[in-house]
Amino acid sequence: MDPERPDSPTEPKDPTDPDVDDGMDDDAAWDLRERRETPTERLDRNWADLLQELRVSQTGVQLLTGLLLTVPFQSRFAELSTNQRVTYLVTTSLSVIATGLLIAPVMLHRVLFRLHARRPLVQASQRFAIAGLATLGLAVVGVVGLIFDVVLGAVAGLVAGLAALALLGVLWGVVPAVVRRRFHEG
Repeated sequence: MDPERPDSPTEPKDPTDPDVDDGMDDDAAWDLRERRETPTERLDRNWADLLQELRVSQTGVQLLTGLLLTVPFQSRFAELSTNQRVTYLVTTSLSVIATGLLIAPVMLHRVLFRLHARRPLVQASQRFAIAGLATLGLAVVGVVGLIFDVVLGAVAGLVAGLAALALLGVLWGVVPAVVRRRFHEG
């Protein structure tokens, strides 16, 4: 046990102690009071939760990236317009970036393994996950726009891409923000 490390194991404090919240954020104090969870247990739970979320998104982004990487080898690829090729390349780039961001926490875990650095691991991985999901959303918008463009034309591609952007913006941005705000208000 290393008391100098911010995420080293500590004895759980008595949650009925009035000084239990000293120096803790509200979430950590709640976890201690309601779950009787040490800071290390909390970090372990947060890491496990994040890994579960990443498993869902990693599969999707890997499939999307794999499919996009095969497109140039299809016979109709030569028929794409310059704008469609640019959309394809930007979309593929976004998908590769999202893949990197969503898998980065695994590499970070390997580098920090056995260093008792769970706090920086969870903090950095949280940022990677949010950036990866946002980038994945943009890649999905690009794919939708490209498919509709190829099948129905440029106007349909633009409309479908904007509709996908609006849908993902509402589902992944607006709804979570509203739920979070209502939770804090109520």
